[in-house]
Amino acid sequence: MKKAVLLCCVGVAACSRPQQPAVKPDVHYVVGPAWQAGATWVYPREDFSYQAKGLAVRQAASTKPLTTDGEVRNPLSMTGSHPTLQLPAVVTVINLDNGREITIRVNDRGPAEAGRVLGLSPKAADLLGVGAEPARVRVVEDEVTSRQLAEVLPGGPMLQINAAPREAVRQTDLGASNAALQNATASPQPEPQAASAGQVTAQTAVQLPELPAQWRQGQPEATQLWVETADFTARGAAARLAAQDGGSVWPSFTPQGKMWAVRQGPFTTISDADAALKRALADGLTGSHIVVE
Repeated sequence: MKKAVLLCCVGVAACSRPQQPAVKPDVHYVVGPAWQAGATWVYPREDFSYQAKGLAVRQAASTKPLTTDGEVRNPLSMTGSHPTLQLPAVVTVINLDNGREITIRVNDRGPAEAGRVLGLSPKAADLLGVGAEPARVRVVEDEVTSRQLAEVLPGGPMLQINAAPREAVRQTDLGASNAALQNATASPQPEPQAASAGQVTAQTAVQLPELPAQWRQGQPEATQLWVETADFTARGAAARLAAQDGGSVWPSFTPQGKMWAVRQGPFTTISDADAALKRALADGLTGSHIVVE
């Protein structure tokens, strides 16, 4: 009898538990403000032709139900995080150590550790062969798909233009009377239609389609690790800093033109590169980062 009463109480308690509300996506385009990765400030920006080599890691678990661009967080999705790219963006990721390639949608801000260029969801990391340690990767953005997402998602630059208030166009006859001038109006111009990106439209974009969970086999690539500490417009200034820190001077090509970078290395292991990066940041060289070449 006591067992029956206990089971009834357990059943009533289970039925009386409040139901957790379902998480609703709020998918939108976002660049976002500057944020801090360790001791380094990072400045997000719009870049649809992004290519880079660096270190990728598995994403750390998060208690936030939504990603930065408003997608429902899902460890089984082919997604990832990036320090600066506009969100969402579609990129190809190549593991230089084993040659595997995957395609993911970058939808979150991160990784939070300095010296890392990409965070991977558990599913994406598994398919790319990335374990507990960082992997050397190349990241290449799909410019066409990323631009389409920016054009059709709420908050994107195209929709901001289309949503701007418009006044009716007035058309008058210069020889008409004053009364006619006051009454002469034309119909408002029709709003332009936003472009389409597959199944994603500005009116129905509440959840982006999942990317296929698959990988392709390519060729591994031998690489070296460097720590780049500063960029200079004049080679002489770069040479003076390199002499002080025991580094070397390398040409660096940026959107602003040719620069001269100061590098330390090469380093054999990622832990050695991390240690050099920490020393550079501690010395006040806040723009220091790890280079994979």
